[in-house]
Amino acid sequence: MASFLDWSLCTLARSSFQTIEGVIAMDGTLQALAQIFKHGKREDCLPYAATVLQCLDSCRLPDSNQTLLRKLGVKLVQRLGLTFLKPRVAGWRYQRGCRSLAESLQHSIQNPKEPMTQAETPDSDGEDDVPAEVESVIEQLLVGLKDKDTIVRWSAAKGIGRMAGRLPKELADDVTGSVLDCFSFQETDSAWHGGCLALAELGRRGLLLPSRLSDVVPVILKALTYEEKRGACSVGSNVRDAACYVCWAFARAYEPQELKPFVAAISSALVIATVFDRDVNCRRAASAAFQENVGRQGTFPHGIDILTTADYFAVGNRSNCFLVISMFIAGFPEYTQPMIEHLVTMKINHWDGTIRELSAKALRNLAQRAPEHTACEVFPRLLSMTQSPDLHTRHGAVLACAEVARSLHMLATQQGRPVSDFLDEKAMRGLKQIHQQLYDRQLYRGLGGELMRQAVCILIENLALSKMPFRGDAVIDGWQWLINDTLRNLHLISSHSRQHIKEAAVSALAALCSEYHAREPGEAEAAAQEELVRLYLAELQSPEEMTRCGCALALGALPAFFLKGRLQQVLAGLRAVTHISSKDVSFAEARRDALKAISRICQTVGVRAEGPPDEALCRENVSQIYCTLLDCLKDYTTDSRGDVGAWVREAAMTSLMDLTLLLGRNQPELIEAPLCQRLMCCLAQQASEKIDRFRAHAARVFLALLHADSPAIPHVPARPELERLFPRAAVASVNWGAPSQAFPCMARLLGLPAYRYHVLLGLAVSVGGLTESTVRYSTQGLFEHMKEIQNDPAALEDFGGTLLQVFEDNLLNDRVSVPLLKTLDQMLANGCFDVFTTQEDHPFCVKLLALCKEEIKKSKDVQKLRSSIAVFCGLVQFPGDVRKKALLQLFLLLCHPFPVIRKHTASQVYEMVLTYDVVPAAVLDEVMAVLSSTAWDAELPVVRAQRNHLCDLLGVPRPQLVPKVSLAPQATWGTRGPFLRRPLNIPG
Repeated sequence: MASFLDWSLCTLARSSFQTIEGVIAMDGTLQALAQIFKHGKREDCLPYAATVLQCLDSCRLPDSNQTLLRKLGVKLVQRLGLTFLKPRVAGWRYQRGCRSLAESLQHSIQNPKEPMTQAETPDSDGEDDVPAEVESVIEQLLVGLKDKDTIVRWSAAKGIGRMAGRLPKELADDVTGSVLDCFSFQETDSAWHGGCLALAELGRRGLLLPSRLSDVVPVILKALTYEEKRGACSVGSNVRDAACYVCWAFARAYEPQELKPFVAAISSALVIATVFDRDVNCRRAASAAFQENVGRQGTFPHGIDILTTADYFAVGNRSNCFLVISMFIAGFPEYTQPMIEHLVTMKINHWDGTIRELSAKALRNLAQRAPEHTACEVFPRLLSMTQSPDLHTRHGAVLACAEVARSLHMLATQQGRPVSDFLDEKAMRGLKQIHQQLYDRQLYRGLGGELMRQAVCILIENLALSKMPFRGDAVIDGWQWLINDTLRNLHLISSHSRQHIKEAAVSALAALCSEYHAREPGEAEAAAQEELVRLYLAELQSPEEMTRCGCALALGALPAFFLKGRLQQVLAGLRAVTHISSKDVSFAEARRDALKAISRICQTVGVRAEGPPDEALCRENVSQIYCTLLDCLKDYTTDSRGDVGAWVREAAMTSLMDLTLLLGRNQPELIEAPLCQRLMCCLAQQASEKIDRFRAHAARVFLALLHADSPAIPHVPARPELERLFPRAAVASVNWGAPSQAFPCMARLLGLPAYRYHVLLGLAVSVGGLTESTVRYSTQGLFEHMKEIQNDPAALEDFGGTLLQVFEDNLLNDRVSVPLLKTLDQMLANGCFDVFTTQEDHPFCVKLLALCKEEIKKSKDVQKLRSSIAVFCGLVQFPGDVRKKALLQLFLLLCHPFPVIRKHTASQVYEMVLTYDVVPAAVLDEVMAVLSSTAWDAELPVVRAQRNHLCDLLGVPRPQLVPKVSLAPQATWGTRGPFLRRPLNIPG
C-alpha cells in the first residue's frame, strides 16, 4: 500500500486539471484513493491520511471546472475525515425508536407504559481525541455545500452527516451552526440548497437535536419560498425541493411532541408550497412531505382531508392547484390567512405573468373564505401596491384589486348586504384613482404599458360587473379613453400579447357600456353613443389591420341599446371589412374578427321576423347576413403564414352555426330553402378538405345543424339520407380530425346528388394534396364510392359530369386545378372510367381533354405541367380522336422549352406505352428505343427531329412551328438608346 500511495501522491502532484491528460490521470487517482480509504482498514490507512489530505489541499480541486473532479475530491476528503475519527455511534444522538410500524405497534402492546423515545444522553467523549486535520476536512465539506453542481453539494452533505456522527456533541453542534450560516441572503441559491441537504442528512441521522429546531425551522420555512429572479427567469426551485426533503426527513426523525411547537408553521408552509408553487416537482415534493408528516406525526390539522384532495396527481395541474384545491384547503380556518398572506407578499409580484394572473384569481376565491380580513387588511395593501415603481408588483396588484373587488361584491349580493360593508369610501376612491395615477405617471407607454393596459381593462370590466356606483363620474371618460386608445393602437403592441390585450379591452368595453351608459339616453347620452359608434365605424377602414380587428370586435361587443337604430349601418361597415380587395387581401385577421362581431351582434339584437331591420334580425336583413357569411367560406387567401383564409372560414362556419341555431329556436321560417341548401353543401365541402383542424370543425358544425332539435333546422337537403348516414349515436365517437375516420364518412355524401359537387370539390383538393395520411384516406374513400357505381352507367355518367363541372368552374384556379389533375390521374390509372373505353370519343373524355389543354395553355407552372402529362397519358387508353389528340399534346410537350418537362414527358410516355396497348406491335420496339435512348434535355432541333420521328411511327400529324408574324420593326427608346422590338418565335 505504501508504494501505491507514494505513486498516487506523485500522480496528484504532477497532474493538472488544466489539460485533458491531467484530468484523466487525476480522475483515476482520486477514484482509487477514495476506494482505498473506504474499504481499507483504518489502522493501515491512518498513517497516510494526513499526507494525502495535504497533497489534496495543494491540488486546489475546488477551483477546477471539472464537476467529476470536484465530486471525487469531496468524496475523498470525507473518507479521510472518517479515517481520522474512530468508528463509533454517537451516544448523544437523538433516537426516535422503532422506525418500522409493525415493530412499533408490537412494542407498544408489550410495553404500553414504556416511552419509545430515548432521551438525550450526556456525551462521555472528550474533545482531546479529535485530530487537528478534522477541522480542515469539515471546512472543505462546508465549502462543498456551496458548490455550483448538485452532485458535489449532495456528496458534501452526506459527508457532513457522516462526520458529525463521529464527533463529540459540542463539535457536532458547531458544525450545525456552520451549516446554518449557509442560509444568509448574501449567499447564493447553491449555498441554500447545500444547506438544506446537509440539514436533512443531520436530521435523518438523529444528529440535529431538538434544541436546535428553533433555529432550523425558521430557515427551512424561508427556504420553502426561496426564489430569486435572474434575468427573464428565476432560480430557487432546487432549494424549495430540498426544503421539502428536510420536512420529510424531520417527520421521520422526531417524536410528535418535539415538533408540536412548529406544527402550525410547517403545515401552513407545506400546504402553501403544495398549491402555490410554480414548479410541479416542488408541489409534488411538498405534497409528499405533508403526507409523511400526517402519517408519522399525526398532528397536522385536517391532514387526511387535505391529502385526499391534494395528492400527487391532483397537484400536477397548476391552474387546478391555484383555483380549486386552494379553495378547498382554505375552508379550514388554520390555513386561510397564511394562504392569503403568501399570495399577497410572494405571488402577486411574481416575475411570471401567468402566476400573477392565477394569484389574482386565487385571491378572488379566498376572499370568500375571509371577507373581513380581506377587506380590512388585504385590500388597502393591494391599493398601495398599485402605485409601486416595480412593474410586476403594479401589474399584479391591479389584477388583484379587480378580482377581490368583484369577489366582495358577489359576496355582498349573496348576503343581501351593500357592498359598502366591505369596501368603504376610501377603498372606492382608491379604485377610481388607479387609472388617473397611472396616466399621470405615463405608465401606459412602452413595454410595461402593455401589461398595465391589460390589467386596467380587466379592472374596468370587474368594477362594471360589480356595479360600482361610478355612473356620471369623470373616471368613466378616462376608462373610455383607455379602451379606445388601446383598440386604435393595437398595431403598436407586441404580437405575443396583442390578442390578450384586445380581448381584455373588448370585454371591458362591453361591461362599461352596459353599466355606465344610459339605456334610455337623453339628448347628450344619445350624442355620445352616436359618436362612439361613428368612431369605431370610421376605424374599420384604417390601413392598420389590428385597428380594424379591435374596432370590429368593439362594435360586436356593444349592448343592444347602442345598436338600436344603427344596426344596418354597423352591419354594412362590418360587411365591408369582410370583402377582399387588392390593398387588404392579407387582412385575414380583420375579416375573421368582423365575422365574429357580426355573429355577436346577431345574438345581441335577437330575432323579430317582422321587426324593423335597423333594430333586430328580420326578414329584410337575414338573407344579406347569410350571404356575407357564406361568401367568406370562399376565402382561401395564402401568404407567408400559410392558409390564413382558414381563420376566416373557421369564423364563418362558427357564425353560420350560431345564426342558424338562433333562427331555428326563434323564427325558423326565416331560414330559406336555397340558403339552407347552400349552407349545408358548403359545410360538407369544408368537411372534405385537407387541413385536419378546420375539417373537424366543419364536420362538427355540419352535424350540429343536422341533429339540432326543438325544433329541427328546416330545409336541410336529403335529411333522411343524412340521418341514416350519420346517426347521432355513431358519429359522436368519430374523430373528425383524423383522416382515417373522417374521409370514409364524408365520401358517403358522393351518393347524394345535392352534395356531390361540393364534396367532390373538397375531396379533389385532399386527394391531390401533399400530406400522406390525407392523400391515402381521401383516395380510399373516393375509390370506395367509384367501386359502388361501376355497374351503374347512369350514376357513373352523373359523377363524370359533376367532376367535369368542378374542373370547368375552377379553370386556372391553381388551388383546385393542380390537385384536381392529380386526382384525375389517380382515377384514370385505377380504371375508374374503364366503362367509357367501349365507346369512341366518349363525351367525358372529349371534354376532359379540352379542359386539360385549356388549363395548361401558356402555363409555366412545372407542377401543373407534370400533372397534366399524367392525365394525357391516361386519356390515351380511350379510343377515337381523343387518343390522337392526347398523343399530339404529349408530343408537343416533348419539345417544351423546359428540359425537365421534356424528360418527364418522355418517361411518362414510355410507361404509357408499356401500360396500354396503343402502339402497333410492328413499331413498338422502335418507339421504345427512341423514347429511351434520346437525350430529351438536348438542344431543341435535335429533340424535335426525334419527336417528329415518333409522330411518323404512330401516325400522328407532326406539330407545326408557329409562323413569324410579319411586322415592321419598331424603334423604341430604352435606357441605353434605341433598340428593335421583334416578334418572339417560341418553338413548338
